[in-house]
Amino acid sequence: MAELTESAIRKVLETVIDPASGTSVVASGLLGGVAIRGGHVAVTLDVDPARGTALEPLRQACEQAVRAMPGVLSATAVMTAERPVAPPPAPQGHNHGHSHGPAAKATGGGGRIDVPGVRHIIAVASGKGGVGKSTTAVNLALGLAANGIATGLLDADIYGPSMPRMLGVTEKPESLDGKMLKPIERYGLRTMSIGYIVNEDTPMIWRGPMVSSALEQMLRDVQWGELDVLVVDMPPGTGDAQLTLAQRVALAGAVIVSTPQDIALVDARKGLAMFRKVAVPVLGIVENMSYFLCPKCGERSEIFGHGGAREEAEKLGVPFLGEVPLHLDIRTTSDSGHPIVVDKPDSPHTQVYKNIAGRVWKQLSANQRGARKAPTIVVR
Repeated sequence: MAELTESAIRKVLETVIDPASGTSVVASGLLGGVAIRGGHVAVTLDVDPARGTALEPLRQACEQAVRAMPGVLSATAVMTAERPVAPPPAPQGHNHGHSHGPAAKATGGGGRIDVPGVRHIIAVASGKGGVGKSTTAVNLALGLAANGIATGLLDADIYGPSMPRMLGVTEKPESLDGKMLKPIERYGLRTMSIGYIVNEDTPMIWRGPMVSSALEQMLRDVQWGELDVLVVDMPPGTGDAQLTLAQRVALAGAVIVSTPQDIALVDARKGLAMFRKVAVPVLGIVENMSYFLCPKCGERSEIFGHGGAREEAEKLGVPFLGEVPLHLDIRTTSDSGHPIVVDKPDSPHTQVYKNIAGRVWKQLSANQRGARKAPTIVVR
């Protein structure tokens, strides 16, 4: 069976004709992004919003054409549109514009945010809070670094930043030129968080546009340097920060974190569906708090159930990256600012995170087709 490739999918879509132009969706420039993951294909069509309803038959035709290809398990075509967006204002007291410095590259006010020197940007996300997403993101990043991969970590949770506490960071980031911030290095990671700038007890009472502006600045106005992977710890849910990242950044993929219980899996499914709709590859699902290990006797108890995330991954056709236990060592090391991957490098829990990191990196290494065009979303 022939391997599914982006070029093969584009060749098939050359047979789907746009009735308005009389040319194929490829030749007419309607084809945006193509994402392939384990036989599941997602395609985006960049259209004029005014033509959205009229082009529904064309969208369906694209799905049918791709679905008929050998080796395709599922096909999804989503219509998107580029809409001009005014550049967000810089927060008060931050006296520099986005046009300064070599990293401040964006195509127009609502264009893509480029982060020069960073090969892959991945999001660690969850549909709901309380599932251990930040702990997973930190230890995943440390697991990548432990495997010799140059890694950065961006805390995108503006309302509840966790990185200062989890990495033991108390200093403020510096700027040598008054334009770009230097990331704070910790345990071999280059890191940035809004929590490095504001006091821990200060509530971030910001509306959506300010949240998006802050996230964009932490991507563009930080000297990330040369990185193989930038791990972005997303806030829970599918709100402004998630949409900003999906719309403006060429994400290489997303990792979904969930606990085994049904109520968490329902929300994880929503998060996964959001990334699929904007043609962001889902690198897989991590089952956190998969089981409880008693630190004294070693007895295993499945207090949240077990295996739900693995079953969900199989059902949705995405990789299952691994299961992380609920263990006292993982909690205490995170709270102390010395995550378990660095505090107990030989522990079995550290090996779990390293294995997850290895599976993520294997997928990223296998997908070197270049940056995915970052779409915006048509809401009808």
